[in-house]
Amino acid sequence: MTGFFETRDAFVARFGGVFEHSPWIAEAAWDAGLPSGADTAHGLHAALVAQFRAAGRERRLGVLLAHPDLAGRLAVRGELTADSTAEQASAGLDKCTPEEYARFQELNDAYKARFGFPFILAVRGLTRAAILENFESRVANDAETEFATATNQVERIALLRLKEMLP
Repeated sequence: MTGFFETRDAFVARFGGVFEHSPWIAEAAWDAGLPSGADTAHGLHAALVAQFRAAGRERRLGVLLAHPDLAGRLAVRGELTADSTAEQASAGLDKCTPEEYARFQELNDAYKARFGFPFILAVRGLTRAAILENFESRVANDAETEFATATNQVERIALLRLKEMLP
């Protein structure tokens, strides 16, 4: 392959952060052999998602745990990844009122207490109100539904990130 696909290290350096703090997914996709369509966002997404889905539940839970809280303390301290910072800012989460920030903290705490991982939502294109509404409805889900929903959201976030990186 050509370009950034020439070596495993170059591939992982470029795409290892597509799934938050989980370069093992890019490593596994490279090791499995990238399909011919992996030079497009959708093709590479399929290859990465195949590895994510093939992983055991604990490994997928690790990916969920790698995600930051929405409008959370890491965001306030400026400690998010560049991708997470841009995604949260695109939804205006960096401009929360004190009341909105307090509500996000309450929901983050309740959600993590209930499910054991942070609330994950592909926020690009959503308003703060829509995000809060989604958050409030999902905190009532059962554990299996929410694990599936969160993993689907992780996959959506990965696709959105890839679409910014590739044609």
